[in-house]
Amino acid sequence: MARVPSRYGTSVSFGPGPLSQAMKGLIGANVAVFVLNLLLEAAGVNAGWYFSLRPDAVVQQYNVWQLATYMFLHGGVFHLLFNMLALWMFGTELERVWGTRYFVKFYFLTGIGAGVLTVLVSLLPFGFAASLFHSNIVGASGAIYGLLLAYGLTFPNRPIYIYFIFAIPAKYFVMIMGALAFYSSLSDNNGVANATHLGGLLVGYLLLKGARVDPIGELRYRYLRWKMGRGRRKFEVYSGGRSDDWNRRIH
Repeated sequence: MARVPSRYGTSVSFGPGPLSQAMKGLIGANVAVFVLNLLLEAAGVNAGWYFSLRPDAVVQQYNVWQLATYMFLHGGVFHLLFNMLALWMFGTELERVWGTRYFVKFYFLTGIGAGVLTVLVSLLPFGFAASLFHSNIVGASGAIYGLLLAYGLTFPNRPIYIYFIFAIPAKYFVMIMGALAFYSSLSDNNGVANATHLGGLLVGYLLLKGARVDPIGELRYRYLRWKMGRGRRKFEVYSGGRSDDWNRRIH
């Protein structure tokens, strides 16, 4: 639910707007894979066994492609529906702000990164990790949680309506979802999917934090500062003049 200003006042619309190019591509790919998987299952082919994320298969059989392919498999119609709805609701505005290229890059990096962290967590010497190591994980939720974090950081005060009734700022909604994912990831019963959710949040945060710190740009800036300082010393430029001078640099 969003308020959209117009020449006749303020109107209310549902959702972030029409599907963008990235939304059409990602949603279309997920739906196509879901239908294809149903057809293969009807033919007796268990594609999920080869393309879902199975940490034991990644570690022992080196099925590294599962770190990406699991994102396009879903456990049912409602699983697919809710993930695609969340992708549209939170991803559309982020794509407008970032551009399609960076948005798609962020989506895949958070999804794959969530899969990598899931595998690493499954190797920990704890009870919940043992069940995680031998589990089958499917769904785009890792990438979706990364987008959720990015949405909360980009639009921190944007209201999100819980059950279309209770409004809560996006930043608090992200905190609540992150806390639930962390708590659930430590549970023997619900830790499988939520470990991936938590991984998406962590990878999304690291990507966004890293985007604010550009190592190459920082080096260029430091080099430029050094050249300017060297030039001032070479030409003997000093600060001086009155405080109300338009340019206090004198030679």
